[in-house]
Amino acid sequence: MTAAPPVEAPTSMTRKQLLILLLLLASQFMLAVDFSILNVALPTVGAGLGFAEADLQWIATSFALCAAGFTLLLGRVGDYVGRRRIFLIGMASLGIASLVGGLATNPAMLLTARVAQGLATAAVTPAGLSLLTTSFPEGPLRARALGLNSVMMSTGFTAGAILGGVLTDLLSWRWAFLVNVPVAAVVVLLAPLLLTDSADRERSPLDVPGAVLVTTGLLALVFGVTRAGEEGFTDPWAVAAMLASVVLLVAFWRAESHHPHPLVPTAILRRRTIGWGNAAGFVTFSMESSLVFLLTLYLQHVLDLTPLQTGLTLGGLGLGAILGGVTGPRVIATFGVRGALVGGLSVQAVFTALLLLVGPAVGWIWLVLGATFLGAIGHVCVIVGFMVAATSGLPDHEQGLATGLATMTQQVGVAMGVPVMSAVATTVGSLESLGALRVAIGVDAAVVAAAALLVATQLRGEPAPVAGAGEGVRADGEVPASA
Repeated sequence: MTAAPPVEAPTSMTRKQLLILLLLLASQFMLAVDFSILNVALPTVGAGLGFAEADLQWIATSFALCAAGFTLLLGRVGDYVGRRRIFLIGMASLGIASLVGGLATNPAMLLTARVAQGLATAAVTPAGLSLLTTSFPEGPLRARALGLNSVMMSTGFTAGAILGGVLTDLLSWRWAFLVNVPVAAVVVLLAPLLLTDSADRERSPLDVPGAVLVTTGLLALVFGVTRAGEEGFTDPWAVAAMLASVVLLVAFWRAESHHPHPLVPTAILRRRTIGWGNAAGFVTFSMESSLVFLLTLYLQHVLDLTPLQTGLTLGGLGLGAILGGVTGPRVIATFGVRGALVGGLSVQAVFTALLLLVGPAVGWIWLVLGATFLGAIGHVCVIVGFMVAATSGLPDHEQGLATGLATMTQQVGVAMGVPVMSAVATTVGSLESLGALRVAIGVDAAVVAAAALLVATQLRGEPAPVAGAGEGVRADGEVPASA
């Protein structure tokens, strides 16, 4: 009997898919911007609203806690009630919260808006990513879409710093909030016309105990690490929160192993590409975001640049991210997910280590520009590989789970990287000391290099890409059964 010819994955987008892609990329870009847009403006915001110096960090921490802590839960909820519904509710909430933040007249009003922004981000990010993966079949189209999504995330973090400096210097810090409002309104108006929900939804009961354990565990983890970054790792509140997070997350793992309908099936986490792909994603997000933080301190405290000049100097990151997003799917097609992860982490580590050479003269800006540009190419290549590994080979009704895990990895990494590297720098000096910043940059590079080595050894058994399979190979490197 003659075997049926293999079904080739489509390689070109329809007009509707292109519009869907543009809509979702716009929303992901806006969410990424929100993580960093207020960083350079915090002193100005504090002075304008009367924040006490000790409370200023809560403008960033309140957002990060909610965005990281509730992502997995809300990503899974989308599998039950519909991702489009969660996406629309979250985007509308984000627009309203941004309007409240922009009109805030006191610290309580601003912090309430930041909490609401964080919760909205925790809903929209995994919902948007799962709508992206279900709108494009596995293969070249999904790899290309995820590559562009990775560009938007990475450039969004950088653009946030630039926009924060520009808006604060030229207009007002309030526009760091208000700029979201028209974007959110356009997305909410267009989304019902373009986005459709998969009929393949999760029908089992929601694992409420698991949801409570993982959410409180993540909240305790992010709070503990953030507190340690401010007060040191001997601070009793930081130690207590981190110990509580370990207990809660271990209890979550044990509960999921015995629950008939777990929030996160442990079998999925045991898949090497998902487990080590998320590990690589965590490292690349946490270390790159902390590198941006360290370089911001170097440019402003050591070289005495303005916030606007600092943002423009870090613009090379955005250009490198664009090139990395284009390169990532091609690297996966040629070398597989393992090659993309290991190669990208290695490039990121090398060019982070090169920044150990920076000195106190303004001329070192050129090294910052070149190293961050080239390092961002590797960084985004890792993100593309991580996203492909984390979302491939799963049915539509589990895409909310997969994208929730991936988004949790991203947001917990971004939330934890900065306080950890801040603690490293303050342990050996101060955040205004060139020597202390160099030590933190060296630790950053070493962590990324160690991750590259671990991924290279732990994913060694991944089959190589098959000639002619191109981007249609699965994330685990195997050829689909139809081939």
